[in-house]
Amino acid sequence: MARILAIDYGKKQVGIAVTDPGQIICTPLITIPKKNLLSFLVEYEKKEKLECIVLGLPKHTYNKIGDIEQGIQVYIVRINEALPHVPIKRVDERFTSMIALRALNEMGYKKKKAKEQGMIDKISASLILQTYLELKQLNH
Repeated sequence: MARILAIDYGKKQVGIAVTDPGQIICTPLITIPKKNLLSFLVEYEKKEKLECIVLGLPKHTYNKIGDIEQGIQVYIVRINEALPHVPIKRVDERFTSMIALRALNEMGYKKKKAKEQGMIDKISASLILQTYLELKQLNH
């Protein structure tokens, strides 16, 4: 089986998480500057076959789409051009950053340190990926 990669897209940086080849375990992988996202995806896909890429859909509490969606749409076009054979899926990412921060706090991380290390973003990507896997399982 191929891996599934998830992206928590941010204004400056993106968090990335992946599944194992059996698509059972979600692992926070890396946080990178947004400007390096496309080259990272192309290089990663050369090494690991991807079933799809899951991008968070930034919704607010009342289903309103967040302003960052415009930037995500630009990247969707770029990803489709660079990796046309890899489908892109979308998953509601509501509250993932808050859940990630809460989990990190419970593990003893302070907010500033978690942000500096990019922990929040890659854990948020992992939460997006876990949501996708759960929805995929429900639909089969």
